[in-house]
Amino acid sequence: MLDKELQKLLAPTIIALGYELVGIMRLSQGGHGVLLRIYIDSPSGINLSDCEKVSHQVDGVLNVDSPIQGHYTLEVSSPGLERPLFTLEHFIRYIGNKVKIHLIRPKDGRRNFIGILQKVQGSNVVIMVDGIEYNLPFERIDKAHIVPK
Repeated sequence: MLDKELQKLLAPTIIALGYELVGIMRLSQGGHGVLLRIYIDSPSGINLSDCEKVSHQVDGVLNVDSPIQGHYTLEVSSPGLERPLFTLEHFIRYIGNKVKIHLIRPKDGRRNFIGILQKVQGSNVVIMVDGIEYNLPFERIDKAHIVPK
């Protein structure tokens, strides 16, 4: 899910530029290096100029600190309509919304859940799927995002 090492390194730069760091994903591109996807937001929304500004600054930090070995592709974008959920705070913020959650390991024989986000209870995310409530341990969530209306 969230790349905490990179978040710790890059968050101060992104916040100093006036943006919220929503999350960072490091994805393997199979023999072609790494795709580093950074999601940013602001109360007034995100445009191409915002993404370029953050990309330029983040690239500078990455070149100095070199936390990624080998080739990488940097992608900076807004969270969009299918906003990814990276933290328990994100889940709390979007209670009542329809979400899709993919687990690392199955729970109750399934890995994919699409339903209404009910609450966060301790370190569990509670989702209602077809009238059944599921308590999903946060540490077992691989990916989660809002399902647009």
